[in-house]
Amino acid sequence: MSKNLKMKSSRAAKDMSQKDLADATGVTRQTINAIEKGDYNPSIKLCIAICKALDKTLDQLFWKDDEDA
Repeated sequence: MSKNLKMKSSRAAKDMSQKDLADATGVTRQTINAIEKGDYNPSIKLCIAICKALDKTLDQLFWKDDEDA
């Protein structure tokens, strides 16, 4: 699993800390950190919550582009 730099940069662009995003999505800061580091594969429900909090789509944050493969 690769790092989720799209999620990290989207979070930073909204000036949100990992704790802010965790609070907005109902998980711990450690969970957000693990997702960004690529150590944890979130459920689709959590992916959707993260997308809503960051005003992004699933495609923008979680699906691999051809150049990412």
